[in-house]
Amino acid sequence: MAGGKGSLAVAVILIAVGTCWLLSTLGVMPQINWIWTLGLGLTGGLIFGLIGIDKITIVAGSFFIMTSILSVLRQTGRISFDVEVPILVITSGLLLMISRLPAIPRPKWLLEDSISHPDSPQTND
Repeated sequence: MAGGKGSLAVAVILIAVGTCWLLSTLGVMPQINWIWTLGLGLTGGLIFGLIGIDKITIVAGSFFIMTSILSVLRQTGRISFDVEVPILVITSGLLLMISRLPAIPRPKWLLEDSISHPDSPQTND
């Protein structure tokens, strides 16, 4: 039976969530909302894994991963919500600046759209 990337991703997510949940319940790991936290991190990872790296995914994927990390820090009492939110705002700005670098490619769908509409005005990044 040939499975796609999606079925493998679901299996990995279920194993990761269940393992962290069990370890929290047994007192091995701190009490963290693992479903939320791992969901954020895995969303970021899946964005990179399934779509690749481009100007859109570098912002979205990295933001989800950073949100997951900060969520763990907040839930373990290392930072407060009042610190988490400004860090996320700063991260958003930095990621948007990074996405403008010429080394980071444009999304394939954007390139395909510009090829199919050659008369449309091109904008510089």
